[in-house]
Amino acid sequence: MSETFNEPRLALNRIYTRTGDRGETGLVGGQRVPKDTLRIEVFGTVDELNSFVGLVRISSHDQQLAELEKIFERIQHELFNLGSVLATLPADLHPHQPRITQETIHQLEREIDHYNEGLPALRSFVLPGGSRLCAELHVCRTVCRRAERLLVTLGRQEETPPEALLYLNRLSDAFFVWSRWVNVALGVPEALWQPNQGAR
Repeated sequence: MSETFNEPRLALNRIYTRTGDRGETGLVGGQRVPKDTLRIEVFGTVDELNSFVGLVRISSHDQQLAELEKIFERIQHELFNLGSVLATLPADLHPHQPRITQETIHQLEREIDHYNEGLPALRSFVLPGGSRLCAELHVCRTVCRRAERLLVTLGRQEETPPEALLYLNRLSDAFFVWSRWVNVALGVPEALWQPNQGAR
């Protein structure tokens, strides 16, 4: 059975508050921390990734790939759930606070298997391209990998939820599979690395 999380309780009536003018921001538990702390960098990168997922969601709609558009909408919510838990110190986590669960990860794994099935075997590394949507998905993949690396570093210094790292790892794999799948779906040849195409 899926878990039920608390609905957000906030009122964004003012956009600027001046509380961050000295280079600090607030965590969910109310602590004030410098904006360049590693924890802020991690969930800031997750937020950046969410913006790019919004872009591929629109591109999927434009290409009439409704099944992907729906998946990317779900992932945007999952990334907000991930940001919520990363913006909270472990001692302040609430039992029903939005977060990543094992079912979230299993769903991604099922989708990776589904979309990878039937793709041609790779004989070289793939270059981002072929179609615009493919290239956008590679941007998502690389930003996701950066978030994963930052979370690994944070995990050496502070306690982090293990599901968060698993999720980012699977999500980057999913972006790679989707990038290949969309080119096949759109009838566009894959762009493969050819070492001798570079300047010599």
